[in-house]
Amino acid sequence: MHDLEQQFAAAAAQAQTLQQRPDNDTMLELYALYKQATAGDVCGDKPGMFNFVAAAKHAAWEKLKGTSQEQAKQTYIDLVKRLQH
Repeated sequence: MHDLEQQFAAAAAQAQTLQQRPDNDTMLELYALYKQATAGDVCGDKPGMFNFVAAAKHAAWEKLKGTSQEQAKQTYIDLVKRLQH
């Protein structure tokens, strides 16, 4: 598991330096996977409907409810690898 943590940390750093900015859906997926991997299931109140960005982030994270943190980390790593190529 220690190896997964290292790979996840490396992927998080690499995600910050991608040559091309991913589309909005992919950005939301990266955000949600990162949050699920680091914080677990979604928590806190749902943002107001006029706070579109926060509401979209919350909804994306909420879709991952029940996904293990380890699985979220591996999926995040795989997604960053795909985005680099």
